[in-house]
Amino acid sequence: MQVLTPSTSVPIDLGDRSYNILIAPALLGDPATLAGLPSSGAAMIVTNVTVAPLYLQKLRAALADRFKTIHTVTLPDGEEYKNWQTLNLIFDALLVNECDRKTVLFALGGGVVGDMTGFAAASYMRGVPFVQVPTTLLSQVDSSVGGKTGINHPLGKNMIGAFYQPLRVVCDLDTLMTLPARELSAGLAEVIKYGPIADLEFLGWIEVNMDRLLACEVDALAYAVKRSCEIKAWVVAQDERESGLRAILNFGHTFGHAIESGMGYGVWLHGEAVGCGMVMAAQLSCELGLVDASFVRRMRTLIQRAGLPVIGPRLNPEDNAGRYLELMRVDKKAEAGEIRFVLIDGPSRACMRGAPDGLVRSVIDACCA
Repeated sequence: MQVLTPSTSVPIDLGDRSYNILIAPALLGDPATLAGLPSSGAAMIVTNVTVAPLYLQKLRAALADRFKTIHTVTLPDGEEYKNWQTLNLIFDALLVNECDRKTVLFALGGGVVGDMTGFAAASYMRGVPFVQVPTTLLSQVDSSVGGKTGINHPLGKNMIGAFYQPLRVVCDLDTLMTLPARELSAGLAEVIKYGPIADLEFLGWIEVNMDRLLACEVDALAYAVKRSCEIKAWVVAQDERESGLRAILNFGHTFGHAIESGMGYGVWLHGEAVGCGMVMAAQLSCELGLVDASFVRRMRTLIQRAGLPVIGPRLNPEDNAGRYLELMRVDKKAEAGEIRFVLIDGPSRACMRGAPDGLVRSVIDACCA
């Protein structure tokens, strides 16, 4: 087991837009965390009502020597608030405070805060700098890395947004110690996905160390975050704008996004929907002859051990599978109305392909309550 030190970082190689992901405990209170970042007249911290009482003052104190003025925007907490109305709270604050294009935004929170702050940074004055300070496991291993930003629409998740890279990602492992058990499990879904798509050895490590991860043992969480970020960094460096390879990071997400949209954003956490979606995607992979039934059992067992649901919800009492199909046709990976799934095609190898509606229906029926 590799125990990380405060100097540990994972680079994202994107030429002149390259940056580092810092991973360690106590980063928010370490002046070295901000070294090399621009300083200007103003910074704006975007956070939410849950995270602000825990970490806002610590981040403000760290920024005090670099910025003359520090503004704060505190958003409501929850996926159901990842919309235009909440996004406009950030724009309102930027405009009311007469922020210029050198203002640096800091996204302090989980995936919702990070996605919306990044989208605001990409849009305000056609682009201002921002830094990701993710405080959930899910955001540390996935949403804060790679420059995807955006909001949800009632007809589809993350359908409105931009690719816009941060200056740095600061993963302070201490923030994971205050996560509710449900949020921790949701983050483990995004950790688990990296195994079947890219690193079978990592999948085995997760199986062996699942109890330690659930117990929030720091060295186990540190390795899980680091290895997850390494895999995502490798993928993003090759396909920043998801024209091909990067789509493999959406394993389980096609089914998962349908669950979130169909139930209403916030009813299931994103990681819960993705965990269940991975079971469904593994089953579809099996039905297409890409993997055997033992792989499906392995994924279902691990996801269940992580405290995640493995049985899909019913989205329509009369035609459940039809409702799933309807929602999945709005997925970003769909092409000309054809649903494209990220499937597992052998050990640590993912592919993206379509499947007959009849077969998808049978998988949904088999995997749903």
